[in-house]
Amino acid sequence: MELDPLLLSRLQFVWVVGWHILLPAFTVGLASYIALLEGIHFFTGREIYFRISGFWIKIFSVAFGMGVVSGIVMPFQFGTNWSRYSDATANVLSPLFAYEGLTAFFLEAAFLGVLLFGRSLVPRWAHFVAALMVAFGTLLSSFWILSANSWMQTPAGYELVDGRFYPKDWFAIIFNPSFPYRLGHTVVGFYVTTAFVVAGVAAWLIRRGRFVAEGTRMLSMTLWLLTVLVPLQILLGDEHGLNTLEHQPAKLAAIEAHWETGRRVPLVLFAVPDEQNEANRYAIEAPVLGSLILMHDLNGEVRGLKDWPRDQRPPVAIPFFAFRIMVGIGLLMLAVVVASWWLRWKGRLYDSTWFLRACEWMAPLGFVAVLAGWTTTEVGRQPWTVYGLLRTADSVSPSLSGSDVLISLLGYMVAYLVIFPAGLLIMARFVRKGPQEAEDEQEEFEEIESGRPGGPVRALPGSVQGKAD
Repeated sequence: MELDPLLLSRLQFVWVVGWHILLPAFTVGLASYIALLEGIHFFTGREIYFRISGFWIKIFSVAFGMGVVSGIVMPFQFGTNWSRYSDATANVLSPLFAYEGLTAFFLEAAFLGVLLFGRSLVPRWAHFVAALMVAFGTLLSSFWILSANSWMQTPAGYELVDGRFYPKDWFAIIFNPSFPYRLGHTVVGFYVTTAFVVAGVAAWLIRRGRFVAEGTRMLSMTLWLLTVLVPLQILLGDEHGLNTLEHQPAKLAAIEAHWETGRRVPLVLFAVPDEQNEANRYAIEAPVLGSLILMHDLNGEVRGLKDWPRDQRPPVAIPFFAFRIMVGIGLLMLAVVVASWWLRWKGRLYDSTWFLRACEWMAPLGFVAVLAGWTTTEVGRQPWTVYGLLRTADSVSPSLSGSDVLISLLGYMVAYLVIFPAGLLIMARFVRKGPQEAEDEQEEFEEIESGRPGGPVRALPGSVQGKAD
């Protein structure tokens, strides 16, 4: 059997990025949450926020380390598997990736040590500033990576000379047409993902009667945040959809499984797309809602996939179902938020067992939604790496053999199936230990690092020594 290097390279890219994106989806939001906790503690002096911050800093450190390790693979893949793509786009994309390293990564690295090990060694204001800088670094990283990805989706500010892209307008390259929408939708999605993890952990602690004060505070905070973030995410998703309709109409047609161009089109709630016959099987549709949602106009015209040649259409089934998974999870999240309003009003937010269990079950679903959204975006871009200009089939390395890619793919699979479960077990251990025990362990570590093993840790003003809130 002949091994296809293009197919295997795509599978390898999916495997590596699919695992890696789970870490930014957590650490971007968690860094901002830690900065919020540190800020509330700094301005109010309430120790409970400092204990909660210390608890999540431990978990953040593991996730951040895993993100660095899993992300290192990405640049190597561009050189080994996608050399034609790298050669064609290097003049535009290489500076964007370099800016991410020079600004975001160095900022995170400079202040991460203070955040992790400086809780009893530096003034509280310095620790708060370190938390702010780490959070800002994660957002800067998102800015540059999403700018590069968005340029591939909606290229602008370039000129094409002998098959290579050259920059003409850096402002247009960085702030390309889809970038603001993609940045807002992705970052808020990361925040929502993190918030549901925090809510799930808090619900788990409350239900088991352990660290109830910290658990109730975490649950209340995150549900208030989600009251803003979930509706905002729905609004940003709608705006992003309108932008996709304008700049990538074939992608939107695939997402909605629309084959014929027309007005007053239905909304396809469910179907089994049949690409061979250009039709939907077992379709469940809502009349006219397609035009209303997609165009914000009952008489709006929506282009169908038949407007494009077959070799310029994206696959339909994958983005169609991935999008519906993402939207379905979003609606579940909204339902949880609405339920929290009612329970809070009734005074039963913390003693409703079914709601606490629902929060626990919702904890991992944000990651599923992130993967589904990423799948929708990237598969919907096909058959292009640079939309409308550079095909995926023309981006793979010319001398690559299928056996070479298979070997590296198997190696990555083994490595990631060791790294991620191990990291998850370590984070689960921190959760089981709870906020105060995690805080005590942190102080013991700092004691050793400061060269005073066995002796009492000197308490700086306001430090945690088992104080109640």
